[in-house]
Amino acid sequence: MANFAKLGLNSKVKAVLVVNDNIATTEQNGIDFLIKLFNYHFWVQTYEDGNIRKNCASVGDTYDEDRDAFIAPKPYASWILNETTCLWEAPSAMPDDDENYTWNESTTTWDIVE
Repeated sequence: MANFAKLGLNSKVKAVLVVNDNIATTEQNGIDFLIKLFNYHFWVQTYEDGNIRKNCASVGDTYDEDRDAFIAPKPYASWILNETTCLWEAPSAMPDDDENYTWNESTTTWDIVE
């Protein structure tokens, strides 16, 4: 099955639909099918494994045409977009131990979850 992201204003993902591989033999065939079915013209194929377009699209994500990538909403103001993965990263790495942590935006540090 092939997955397609329906893009709205500012390339925000409004929905993700599945099209049978017999119809979506190419990305363009899948897009043409969806255009005919919904009379809506803004679709981009997305892939569950994220090996194409960096990440699998979800509702609320943005499709960045220049990067050819789906990017999730920024979770915190201090986080930085990794240009290679197009994933948001904290400005400091989460400690690598047996504790559970949560990000504290007010202190921009990782806090242990009690």
